[in-house]
Amino acid sequence: MKDKTSTPNIKEIMPDEDPTASSRKQDHIEMSFRSQVLKDMKDERFYYEPLLAAHPEGKSTSEISFLGKQMKAPLWVSSMTGGTELANKINTNLAKVCGEYGLGMGLGSCRKLLTDDTYLKDFQMRPLMGDEVPFFANLGVAQIEELIATDKLYLIDELLKRLEVDGLMVHVNPLQEWLQPEGDRFAKSPVETIAQLLEKASYKIVVKEVGQGMGPESLKALMQMPIDAIEFAAMGGTNFSKLELYRGDTMRQEIFSNLALVGHTAEDMVGYVNAIHEKLGDKVACKEYIISGGVKSFIDGYYLMSKLNAKGIYGQASGFLKYAVESIDELRAYTEAQIQGLALAEAYLRIK
Repeated sequence: MKDKTSTPNIKEIMPDEDPTASSRKQDHIEMSFRSQVLKDMKDERFYYEPLLAAHPEGKSTSEISFLGKQMKAPLWVSSMTGGTELANKINTNLAKVCGEYGLGMGLGSCRKLLTDDTYLKDFQMRPLMGDEVPFFANLGVAQIEELIATDKLYLIDELLKRLEVDGLMVHVNPLQEWLQPEGDRFAKSPVETIAQLLEKASYKIVVKEVGQGMGPESLKALMQMPIDAIEFAAMGGTNFSKLELYRGDTMRQEIFSNLALVGHTAEDMVGYVNAIHEKLGDKVACKEYIISGGVKSFIDGYYLMSKLNAKGIYGQASGFLKYAVESIDELRAYTEAQIQGLALAEAYLRIK
């Protein structure tokens, strides 16, 4: 006699492990037309290779030694705000996330702190970040020029000690200063000022622009100087020259509007840097780069880092700022998405 218990129920063999299948398939039907991709929407920068890797665990494989510290992902929080009512909240959230995810960070302008500690607590973020990741203060080249002229460079040393940072970012911004209603005027070229600073400095130095990038001659001059890194701050992100125009009168906006649109993209600058490395070889002293300015997401960062024939990471400002103003949880979610996206790009995308 046949044992009726010998035939198992289908549910016992294949239990329902996909309880959302029905609703998901309905979503697919309803959203299929909205998800059409036209040919001109295709990203032409990559080959998509779906067969060559398992799903990444969510962490970038690009842990990198940069500016003398170890970063868990090649992502830099670029210099933003300082000395405003929101600065403490923004910097606190950013510093916590940098510490948690192993990212580097540059502060906004620390000019006010040279002689006044009123806002010091808004910038003292090392305890939140830890000592493992790079953390830099920030001053304009106009302030450096003034400190050299008045023999007060020691104020920078004191500032860096109070902030417990790894070094100084020098932002070079002649167009912004010219267009700013209260802007400074340079008596010397920025490259002269930087050279004079290097003669005295015992700390690491990064030089950056503020939203318009740098042309090949400026990069060539900087790359032969013993600075530790160059941040592009290229055209495509926040343009501080344009921002200053909005703060001025209508007449100046009309006269100088085209000037604010002159500059170089991050991709332009990657090409310049590669060409200079190839031409100058061992004469290149600066060999680390932060690719920033118009880098909207991990996919831009991955592309540009892959194109750069030197050690580089990518930086963002406005993306981090948007979520740092909201809440630490939203900032964490944004940061994690960037890192997960970079891991996916590393697994499945190849540069054409």
